[in-house]
Amino acid sequence: MSSTPNLPRRVTIPEKSRPHPLVELYGEFPDRLRGDRWQPSADVFETSTEVVVRFEVAGVRGEDLRVNVEGTVLRLRGVRRTPHSGAIDRLQQMEISFGPFEREIAIQTSFDADAVRARLEDGFLEVRIPKRSADKRTLEVEAE
Repeated sequence: MSSTPNLPRRVTIPEKSRPHPLVELYGEFPDRLRGDRWQPSADVFETSTEVVVRFEVAGVRGEDLRVNVEGTVLRLRGVRRTPHSGAIDRLQQMEISFGPFEREIAIQTSFDADAVRARLEDGFLEVRIPKRSADKRTLEVEAE
């Protein structure tokens, strides 16, 4: 029996179980590299006149953000682009996610969709949603 115990055996890894192609260069961060598992953090609060939604979107440019109001849902879509990495040999830690993202927030109060405003400042996107007036109105009853 001719055996060569000192030589490593070549094993074929099935395509589905192979690691992400960039893992060898960047380490074990494939979900961060794909950008398919992140959403910006959000705070939602109310004042007497409006609902305020604040998204944490550090590093995202204004032209890479889209804010839509559809019915009672506020939807934020965008992309955080990967910064130029220069000459990285191996990444030691990766916590900041890159790539496309989408976040939906249900607004629980009646609001004026035409008056919604969004402002990007210091890494936060603040969306201000004015509440509809809750003024009471007495109707005159018409008689025949």
